[in-house]
Amino acid sequence: MRPRPPVKGRGIFTGTGLIIAGLVATLFALVFPLWSYADRAGTGVDVLNAQTVSTQYGPLSALDREFVTKVRLAGLWELPAGQQAQRKGTTPAVRTAGQHLIEGHLFLDERVRDVAAKLGLELPNEPNDQQRQWLDVLNGAQGVDYDRQFANILRLAHGKVFSVVAEVRASTRNSLVRALADDANTTVLDHIKVLEATGYVDFDALARDMAIGDTPPLTASPPPPVPLADPRPAVPVTPVDPVTPVNPSPSASYPLPPAAASPPPQAPETS
Repeated sequence: MRPRPPVKGRGIFTGTGLIIAGLVATLFALVFPLWSYADRAGTGVDVLNAQTVSTQYGPLSALDREFVTKVRLAGLWELPAGQQAQRKGTTPAVRTAGQHLIEGHLFLDERVRDVAAKLGLELPNEPNDQQRQWLDVLNGAQGVDYDRQFANILRLAHGKVFSVVAEVRASTRNSLVRALADDANTTVLDHIKVLEATGYVDFDALARDMAIGDTPPLTASPPPPVPLADPRPAVPVTPVDPVTPVNPSPSASYPLPPAAASPPPQAPETS
């Protein structure tokens, strides 16, 4: 019995069918995760819900609580740095920047302590390790080197905080945190401007440092504080030395002296 000749086109249709089936499966694999992502455990929404607590002022997220802590920490080292700049700064612009730091953080510290008390959050009373290192650098610097170190260290710190303020202001559901973010935004932006007005900010180095700061740290940060029934009261930040009367308003308009000469470009590093 002679074998039946193959049907023309059967191989073509079989191959085409496999290709179509493969394309459909690929499309399904791409679409299904997007469609179901919000329902999967471990997503950003799950983490947000798990770390959020209810308050009479609205939900309080982990990011909200971390932000409140960061506002407090900023005042614990920037206020003494501002006082030091008034003593050690060699130009009117640097001394004026120091005065802005004092005024802004006296105002913000009063606000953050009030917010923390209403939310039952315990605040730190000492700067963190990184902030103490910055203060040590400033303590050891003199003359024009001090002016440069002061302007660049403080400008870097404010740039990092500025992005956190924006994120919190855009996402928080808590009315107290939202109002604090408004005050912090105005104050931090004023400090950024007055530090840049010194003429000593090295923007190339600043950009590099900010880029390096985007790399996640090797060690995890401590968890944000949780509301407590009876939190330990925070000690107000106060100037160590007598200072001229201040106007505790972050929205005030400050006249700035002429900036110092811009720092000369640094020679490229050689290996």
